[in-house]
Amino acid sequence: MRTFLLFGLAGLLAQLVDGTLGMAFGVTATTTLLAVGTAPAAASAAVHLAEVGTSLASGLSHWKFKNIDWRTVGILAVPGAVGAVLGAYVLTSLSTEDATVWITLILLLLGLYVLIRFAFLKLGKLITGTRPGAKFLAPLGLVAGFVDATGGGGWGPVATTTLLSSGRLEPRKVVGSVDTSEFIVALAASLGFLFTLSQEDNLNYTVVFGLMIGGIIAAPVAAWLVRHLPPRLLGALAGGLIVFTNARTLLKEFGAADWVYTVTYAAIVVLWAVGVFAAVRSLREERKLNAAAGEDDAPTKEPVVQ
Repeated sequence: MRTFLLFGLAGLLAQLVDGTLGMAFGVTATTTLLAVGTAPAAASAAVHLAEVGTSLASGLSHWKFKNIDWRTVGILAVPGAVGAVLGAYVLTSLSTEDATVWITLILLLLGLYVLIRFAFLKLGKLITGTRPGAKFLAPLGLVAGFVDATGGGGWGPVATTTLLSSGRLEPRKVVGSVDTSEFIVALAASLGFLFTLSQEDNLNYTVVFGLMIGGIIAAPVAAWLVRHLPPRLLGALAGGLIVFTNARTLLKEFGAADWVYTVTYAAIVVLWAVGVFAAVRSLREERKLNAAAGEDDAPTKEPVVQ
C-alpha cells in the first residue's frame, strides 16, 4: 500500500506538470523510477502502461475544455505509434548498463531543454493561422515516438515544443492535441515492451497502477490549469528538478569523484535558481505589457516560443 500511495503521488505530480505544459509525465515518472533502482526498460514500460490510462483521462479532460485539434491528433498519432514500437525494441536490445546511460542522458537533456525553454526563451503571439499538415506532423510523430520509448519520456518535449515553435496552432490546442495523441503512442509502446521485455525485467504493477491512478486524478485539474497557471514558472521548476535527479544518476553510473559531484550540483543549482528568477521576471514583464495593451492579466496568454 505504501508503494502504491508513493507512486500515486508521483503520478499525480507528473500529470499536473504534463497536462499543464503538454510534456514531461514520462520524463518525470521515469526519472523517479530510475532513482529508486528500476531497470531502464522496465521503467519505460511501466511508465507507458500508466500513460495509457493517464493520457486517456487527459484527452477526455482536454476535449471537455475544447483544447483539441482532432486533425492534428489523427495525423500525429499513427507515426508516433510506429516510432514508439521501434523505440521499445531498441531499448530492450541494449544491455542494462548501456540502457541506463542512454535513458538517463536523454532525460537529463530533455529536463535541461524544458528548463531553458520556459525560463529563458521569449514568448509571443501566433505567427500564422495555417494548421500543420501531414508533411510536418508525420516525421515529427515518428521521431517523437522513438525518443519517447527509448528515453522513457520525450513525446511531449519533442512534439509540443516543435508544434509551439511552428506557430501554426493555438498553444492550448497544441497541449491538448499532443496529450490526446499520446494515448495511441503509449498503447503502442506498451505492447512493444510487453512483447520484447526479457523475463528478468519484471514489471511492478503496483507501481504502474499507482502512477496511473495518480495521473487520472490529476488529469482534469491539469486541463483546467493549462488555462490559468503560468507555464513559465512550472516549466522552470520541473525542468531543474529533472536535470538535478538525472545528473546524480549519471554521475553515479560513471563512478565520478566526490569533487565532480560537488561542482556539478553547484552548477545545476545556480542554473536552476537563475532560471526560476528569469521566469518570474519574464512573467512580470509580460503582465505589464498586457496591462499596457489593455488586456486581461491572465498568466497563460497563449504563449508561443519564437
